[in-house]
Amino acid sequence: MADAVIPAAVLRNLSDKLYEKRKNAALEIEGIVKTLAAAGDHEKISAVINLLTMEFTTSPQAHHRKGGLIGLAAATVGLTTEAAQHLDVSDLKLLCYLGHLLVQFHLLRGHLLMKLDLQKLQIKLGLKIVPPVLDSFADQDSRVRYYACEALYNIAKVVRGDFIIFFNKIFDALCKLSADSDGNVQSAAHLLDRLVKDIVTESDQFRKCYVIWFIYSFLCFSIEEFIPLLRERMNVLNPYVRQFLVGWITVLDSVPDIDMLGFLPDFLDGLFNMLSDSSHEIRQQADSALSEFLQEIKNSPSVDYGRMAEILVQRAASPDEFTRLTAITWINEFVKLGGDQLVPYYADILGAILPCISDKEEKIRVVARETNEELRAIKADPAEGFNVRAILSIAKRQLSSEWEATRIEALHWTSTLLNRHRTEVLSFLNKIFDTLLKALSDPSDEVVLLVLEVHACIAKDPQHFRQLVVFLVHNFRTDHSLLEKRGALIIRRLCVLLDAERVYRELSTILEGEADLDFASIMVQALNLILLKSSELAELRNLLKQSLVNSAGKDLFVSLYASWCHSPVAIISLCLLAQTYQHASTVIQSLAEEDINVKFLVQLDKLIRLLETPIFAYLRFQLLDPGRYTWLLKALNGLLMLLPQQSAAFKILRTRLKTVPSYSFSGNQVRQGSSGNSYSQILHHIPSGSQISEDGDVNRDVGTSNLHNGINLTTKLRQFEQMQQQHRVHAKAQTQSRKISTSSSKDVQRPEEAQHQPSLDNSGALPRSSRKGLGQLHL
Repeated sequence: MADAVIPAAVLRNLSDKLYEKRKNAALEIEGIVKTLAAAGDHEKISAVINLLTMEFTTSPQAHHRKGGLIGLAAATVGLTTEAAQHLDVSDLKLLCYLGHLLVQFHLLRGHLLMKLDLQKLQIKLGLKIVPPVLDSFADQDSRVRYYACEALYNIAKVVRGDFIIFFNKIFDALCKLSADSDGNVQSAAHLLDRLVKDIVTESDQFRKCYVIWFIYSFLCFSIEEFIPLLRERMNVLNPYVRQFLVGWITVLDSVPDIDMLGFLPDFLDGLFNMLSDSSHEIRQQADSALSEFLQEIKNSPSVDYGRMAEILVQRAASPDEFTRLTAITWINEFVKLGGDQLVPYYADILGAILPCISDKEEKIRVVARETNEELRAIKADPAEGFNVRAILSIAKRQLSSEWEATRIEALHWTSTLLNRHRTEVLSFLNKIFDTLLKALSDPSDEVVLLVLEVHACIAKDPQHFRQLVVFLVHNFRTDHSLLEKRGALIIRRLCVLLDAERVYRELSTILEGEADLDFASIMVQALNLILLKSSELAELRNLLKQSLVNSAGKDLFVSLYASWCHSPVAIISLCLLAQTYQHASTVIQSLAEEDINVKFLVQLDKLIRLLETPIFAYLRFQLLDPGRYTWLLKALNGLLMLLPQQSAAFKILRTRLKTVPSYSFSGNQVRQGSSGNSYSQILHHIPSGSQISEDGDVNRDVGTSNLHNGINLTTKLRQFEQMQQQHRVHAKAQTQSRKISTSSSKDVQRPEEAQHQPSLDNSGALPRSSRKGLGQLHL
C-alpha cells in the first residue's frame, strides 16, 4: 500500500548517497503525509511509517538508514497535530483520565483497569516513529547517528510533550551520545538535549504522567525507573557525560511535581565524586547542584538523613580538599537538623569529624570543630539507639592518630562519655585501658594531662584506682624512658586529681614488694625527688614534718619508709623531712662501703642542692640552734664526710655548716672566737651527760626510749639494713655475671702487654703519675 502512495522515484532518491536528493525526497514524503492526514487516512499513514521503518531504518545500507531517518522526521512534520497517535500516545489522555478517577476512588476499582485488552491497545497505538530512531543512536556509522539526532530533534519539535513516554530511553541514548567520538554527533546530541530539557520543564503532560506513575509505569515516565538508570550513569568518568548528568539532575529538580530530593541518596555519592573532577566547570556545576539540594533539605520537613550520612562519612575522608570541605559542611548541617534520625550514626559521624579537626585546610578544621562541639552537646540516651561502645571504639582508634588535635578531641569524648554514661564505659574498660596507658607516653604534654584526667575519673572507684597504679608502675618498669620523660608530670598530675597521700601510699605498697630491685630503687628515687621538689605535694611534706607529733604524719612516714628503704638517699631525705635527725644520722653511719657508689653520690648531690631551696628553709633555721638540734648537725656532718672534697656538693654543704653559730649552746660558757671558728668546734659545746631527743629538746635523763610517737626506729633501722643487704647481694650477682661475660669474650692477656702495665714501687703503691686523679669525683 505504501508503495502505491509514495512514488518509486521518491523512494530511490530517499536512499541516494547525495544528501540533497535525500532531502528533497523527504520533503515529498512530508507533502504526501500532510495530504493523507487532511483526508483522515491514518491507515495509509501507518503504512508509510512502516515502510520507512522496515525498508530503510533497518537496512544494511548506510544511505538507506539515513534516508529512513530523515523520512520519519518528514512524516512527523507532515502529521503536525495528529502525530501523537503514531507515537504510542494517542490514548494517553484517556488513560490519564482513568488513572485520575482511580486515584479519586482510592483504587477501589483498580482491578477494572487490568481487564483492558492492553495488547490490543498497544497494537492500536503502535510503536512506529520514535523506536527506530532511538535504535539508530547506536549505529556504527557516525553519520547515521548524526541524522538520528537530527530526526529526533525534528520529531520532538512537532510532538513536544507527547513523546515523554520515551524519556528513559531518550535519556540513556543522549547520555551515550554526549561522549560520542564524533564531534558533529556530540553537537547534534547537545542541541537535542537542550530541546528535551525545554520540553520537560514546560510539559504539563510530563507532570500528569508523574502523578499517576504508580498506575501506568508501563506507559508513562516513571521516576522510579529513571533513578536506577541515573545512578548507573553517575559512575561514568567521562567529563561530557558528567556535564550531561548534572544538567539533567538540575532540570528535573526544578520540575515542581518531581521529588528529586526523595531520591537524593541514590545519586548523592555520584555528585560528590564529581567535586574532584579535573574540570573546573564540572566541579562548579556539581557544587551548585549540591548547594541547591542542601537548601532544600533545610526547608524540607521529611528527609532521609541516615542513608545520606553514610555517604557523607565516606566522602569526608576523600583525598580531595574541596570534597572533604563539602562533606563536612553537609555533616554539620545534618547534625543540626537530623535529630533522632542520626543517633544510630553518631559513631560513624564522629569517625569522620575527628580526623578533619587536624586537616591541613583551615576551613575544614573550623567546620569540623564546630560540628564536633554540636555533636558532643547532644545528650543522647542508649535507649534511643546511642551506641556508647561504638563511640568509645572510635575514640580509641583516634588516640593513635598522628595529629595532636585529633588525639585531644578523642580524649575529650572519652571524658564526656565517662561523665554521662559511666557504667557503660567501665563495662568496656578492658578494651581501652591499655590504649589509655600507652597514651601516657604521648609526646604532647596536653595529651598526657588529658589522659591523666580520664584515668583519674576512672580511678574514683577503689578497684580501678588500684588497677591504675599497678598498671602505671608496670609501664614505668617496662619503659624507663616514660619514667624519665613523663614520670614527674604523671605523678604530680595524679596527686592533684586524686589525693596525693593516697597516691603515694599506694605506690609505696606496690614498690615495697617489687622483685626488680634496680627498678624499685630508680622508682623510689624519682618519687622522692617529686616529693621534695613539687609544689603540688607541699601538704604532703607538711604532714611528714608532723611525724613525731601527729598520728597522721606518723602513719604516712611509716607507710613510705618500707619502700623508701630501696634508696639510702631517699631514706635520709625522708628522715630530714620528718625531722627524725637522730635516725638520719644512724642511717648514714650504717652505710657500708658497697653502698657509696657513683649512683649514690649523684643522688646525694641532688639532696645537698635541695637543702639550699625554700623547701628546707625550716631545717636551715634549726641550724641557728645547734644546741637543740645536735643530731641534725651530726647528720649533715655525716653527709659531708661521704662527699668527695672536690665536689661542688661538698663545698656547698661545708659553706652552709660554717655559718652555724657557736654561741647558741645552752648550759655552757659561750666561747666568742673569731668568725673563722670551725663548725666542728660546735660538737664540743654539748653538755656532758645530756641526751638529745628527736624533737630537739635537751633531756638530762640518759635513759630515753627508742619509740618516737609510736615509731620504733630501731625496727625501722633493721628493716633498712635488710633491704640494703638485698641490694648488695643483687649488685654482687650482677657484677659477677658481667665479669664472667667479659672474661669469656676476651683472649688471654699477652705477656708483652704485661710489660706495659704500671709497676708498683717498693711500698706496693702505684707511681704518682698513675695515681693522678684517683679518688677525685666531680659531680
